[in-house]
Amino acid sequence: MSATETGRTCPECAGTLRVDGTETICTQCGLVVDEDRIDRGPEWRNFEDGPDRRRTGAPLSRSRHDRGLSTEIGHSNRVTGRKRRRLSRMRTQHDRSKVRSTAERNQIYGFTEIRRVTAALSLPTDIRDQACVLFETAQDESLFPGRSLEGFAAAAVYAVCRTNGLARTTEEITGTAKASPEEFQAAYDAMNRELELPTGPIDPSEYLPRFATELGLGSDVEAAARSLLDSTPQAEIGGRNPSGVAAAALYAVTDVDEGGPTQVEAAELAGVTPVTLRSAARVLVD
Repeated sequence: MSATETGRTCPECAGTLRVDGTETICTQCGLVVDEDRIDRGPEWRNFEDGPDRRRTGAPLSRSRHDRGLSTEIGHSNRVTGRKRRRLSRMRTQHDRSKVRSTAERNQIYGFTEIRRVTAALSLPTDIRDQACVLFETAQDESLFPGRSLEGFAAAAVYAVCRTNGLARTTEEITGTAKASPEEFQAAYDAMNRELELPTGPIDPSEYLPRFATELGLGSDVEAAARSLLDSTPQAEIGGRNPSGVAAAALYAVTDVDEGGPTQVEAAELAGVTPVTLRSAARVLVD
């Protein structure tokens, strides 16, 4: 079955195009302009299989130790008594059989912690998956002995945030993770040293939108703080805590009497001391 296509012409001879099956052909020179052999219909089975006949499942996920390919024995309220107890025992044995080694058990624990931290910080799924890959790489390099799994999970999230240019402070990570600051730092130092992470310095302006929102400041204040950072030579703010510099910029362009943040509020948000905040603010203003 063929039909003439309107609104388009052949790119070679400007002739009329005709749709013939899956191909779009020029009627004058015979050029095949386009073809589409993809079946865009529903991917159903040939036999009746209930109201939902799709045979595709959930996509693979790097945040699962088995990539999400494991099977589960579900729960049902329609079975009672002996059959329910038997299914419960089967479910327990099935869950035990999915973990075949200590390495897999460590991955399950670490990946679960990474999923929890990234969800609490509202980080995107690609950050979560990259952090799981980094955690697995650290495991393959035998960096775990003598260090905390919780520390490596938190450090993996922080490292991936840095490599992707997402502004997250170490205080935010450790405040959400189960790892202590010491465990986090030990794990991050080990990964940064052994894996040579491509973590460069974070631009303080990356913190401005989030800090301005959390402090209740408007977009005009954020723009003024960004302009202040742009006008300050990098040599003067290099080496300082970028989150502290961002908070100092917001503090410098606002007035407490007009609803601006106090030194303590801005410093606590950035995870620095008021002294550090005042020092950065003097550098920006002078």
